[in-house]
Amino acid sequence: MKRILVPTDFSDQAENALKIAAQMAAKFNSEIFLLHSMEVPLHLANSGDTGSLPEALYFIKLAKKRFGEIRKKPYLSDTTIHETIGHSEIYNDISKAVEDNNIDLIIMGSHGASGFKEMFIGSNTEKVVRTSKIPVLVIKNDHPKFEINSFVFATDFSEECKKPFQEALNFAQNVDATLHLLYINTPNDFKTSSEAKKIMANFVKGVDTTHYSLHIYNDNSVEKGILNFAKENHVQLIGISTHGRKGLSHFFNGSISEDMVNHANMPVITFKI
Repeated sequence: MKRILVPTDFSDQAENALKIAAQMAAKFNSEIFLLHSMEVPLHLANSGDTGSLPEALYFIKLAKKRFGEIRKKPYLSDTTIHETIGHSEIYNDISKAVEDNNIDLIIMGSHGASGFKEMFIGSNTEKVVRTSKIPVLVIKNDHPKFEINSFVFATDFSEECKKPFQEALNFAQNVDATLHLLYINTPNDFKTSSEAKKIMANFVKGVDTTHYSLHIYNDNSVEKGILNFAKENHVQLIGISTHGRKGLSHFFNGSISEDMVNHANMPVITFKI
């Protein structure tokens, strides 16, 4: 996690994410790449439309002014920061920034109770989470001291979830957290304990570490099961898989994953399948 991307609209929620990034940067000696996507496309400044030029320049100057204010924040005093102004859709700007700067992790802020569609800049965050090729850490609240001691990664233990599980395991080891690998047993897809344990055993076969624990949790739905397990076990971070352009993994059918992020009063990190 040497290179962390933090998209910002200069809101309080975006600053919550930046504070987390600063703490992680201090721990891992990382650089922060701060990205602001302008509402006025930058290409207008070169379009020959003289009416658009002053407006574009105004927003560029405003963004640079706000970047300058951010740099003065005490929590960033010892952090290496790079600033970028994007001029496309936010998820396109993020994708380009990730590729251009070899980013390891994206940290984004969330407004909280309104769910993914109200996160950061509307429904664009959902597109970022769904299409990102690297992990996305979604922050909902202010965390003066961000410590992850207990991390749950919920999965259906299918073959396609092995890659995101390995990434979750690597993340847990980096932050020195206990990883709980979780299977939610629901009435609609019920499995006996022996069946579930067999699936789980096959899933972790060949994994070159024992720094995780296996859990089966019974509940009425996947979302409720994850949230209730997290609450009962004092978990500080929830991990889920995303399925790229095909939407969320079939394990998180439909809007379950969005609802879970909406209701979870804790950070959520996503890993692409």
